[in-house]
Amino acid sequence: MSRFITITLEQRGVTCRARLLDEEAPRTCSAVWDALPVSAQVYHGKYARNEIYTLVPHPGREPGAENTTITPIPGDVCWFTFDGDQLGNAAYGYETQDEHRAAGHGDLVDLAVFYGRNNLLVNGDQGWVPGNVFAEIVDGLTEMAAACQDLWMGGVRGERLTFARADPPQG
Repeated sequence: MSRFITITLEQRGVTCRARLLDEEAPRTCSAVWDALPVSAQVYHGKYARNEIYTLVPHPGREPGAENTTITPIPGDVCWFTFDGDQLGNAAYGYETQDEHRAAGHGDLVDLAVFYGRNNLLVNGDQGWVPGNVFAEIVDGLTEMAAACQDLWMGGVRGERLTFARADPPQG
């Protein structure tokens, strides 16, 4: 039986539903499911193009690479693991690596939603950044894409991205 999650932009009141890809990415799905719910500041991608994401503390169980891509398609939901050194460049707008370490943070997980075409996961500092595709949006992508475009043009300040478990669809 398929498992589902909701992905919500809290301030904008927009939610979509995604199906976990348990067969294609079982370790990643398990790590995400066990960590839910999670909610944090949303960011819009600088490099990948049509991407929003949030950074959450690593749950402690690293799934490793599975069902990876560098060219996510609309509706893909991905997991990336980063350490403080990888996100320490001030150009990213996050805490510096020293602040990150001083605050007691370890690795971070980037949970990303891709809402449009022509994405390419390359970063000027890191090079290619493959992500684990662990879910696909099955309902609400059009509304989420419009809200994501509003984030790009209107800014992300004060907006939170929340991932939570969802009941299976009725019927």
